[in-house]
Amino acid sequence: MGSSVACHLAQREDFSGRIIVLEADPSYETCASARSAASIRQQFSSGINIEISLYGIKFLREIGAQLAVGSDRPVIDLHEGGYLFLATPDKQPILRKNHQLQQQLGADIRYYDADGLVAKFPWLNTSDLAAGCHGLTGEGWFDGYGLMQAFRKKARSLGVDYFSGKAAIEREGAEYWSVRLPDGATVSTPIVVNCAGASGGADLCRQAGIDVPIVPKKRCVFTFECRDDLVKFPLLIDPTGTYVRPEGTGYICGSAPPEDQDPDAADFDIEHGLFEDHIWPVLANRVPAFEAIKPGAAWAGTYDMNLFDHNAFLGGVAGVDGFYMALGFSGHGLQQSPAVGRGLSELIATGTYQTLDLTPLAFDRLAADRPIVEKNVV
Repeated sequence: MGSSVACHLAQREDFSGRIIVLEADPSYETCASARSAASIRQQFSSGINIEISLYGIKFLREIGAQLAVGSDRPVIDLHEGGYLFLATPDKQPILRKNHQLQQQLGADIRYYDADGLVAKFPWLNTSDLAAGCHGLTGEGWFDGYGLMQAFRKKARSLGVDYFSGKAAIEREGAEYWSVRLPDGATVSTPIVVNCAGASGGADLCRQAGIDVPIVPKKRCVFTFECRDDLVKFPLLIDPTGTYVRPEGTGYICGSAPPEDQDPDAADFDIEHGLFEDHIWPVLANRVPAFEAIKPGAAWAGTYDMNLFDHNAFLGGVAGVDGFYMALGFSGHGLQQSPAVGRGLSELIATGTYQTLDLTPLAFDRLAADRPIVEKNVV
């Protein structure tokens, strides 16, 4: 996210300041973007999230031109296989209402009743399902690490400086912030943009005198192979919340653990029991071909989870001049990075959003108790 903001800001003709990005993990070995399952969807129930992702897919389709450096055009292997959200009878009205809003805003999503699901996806067990929605275009998965590096390379080509290590900030008078760099040097700046996410975003907010309900949560991703050829397999979201999608010659999958087994992340240990006890049984029931699989590699990463409403806090903070945030994406950061980077660059340079108004995601909704609640079917 930080590289997207830096890249967009550096491209603006109305901004001439120096831009520094501080990376807590310069190897990107444990950063959330590198360990993400990297997907994009418009199947949300809130208009702002749908519009953010509609711009996001446009950007990803054009990434070769958008983030080219000389003759080097980045490739992120975008696969528009679509999300397939499945609904049981009690959640069917929510699915239909969400679909209506998605269509109104221009998302290419098709609604299927149970019979339509059987006809479209013959490998699917629909015995407990009433309906489903599938993204025909504009949804899918991509190389998240490749997107992150493309933003970084473009930003560096535009003069953005990168330093390794965690930042520490404190107020310096009424108009400036003092940012301590890893070598002990300090930089005075009128603007700080906190995109630190799970690697310290909440800590930076506290240093600025702001409490945010954002904590790191561990999420595990598992891979497996299946001998059956399941044609045009999408990114499937089971009513339990378990997901699975194609990856190479096999599949990747995951699921949030039960709430009472979901402490704040303290390590990157893989929770193999989650796959054996929950994920695989769910997938084998939903797709009978998955009863016989060959498990493969697995890894763990972190979400910067916004406990308030699972949506990002974006923009400035009232009473804290020069401090901006892009935090709490709760698993949606990669897909939202193009629109958020563009929006924050507009806000910093001009004082307002010029293209897509991101104020519904402003931090002041916390104090106003105005959550953006996603009415999902899972």
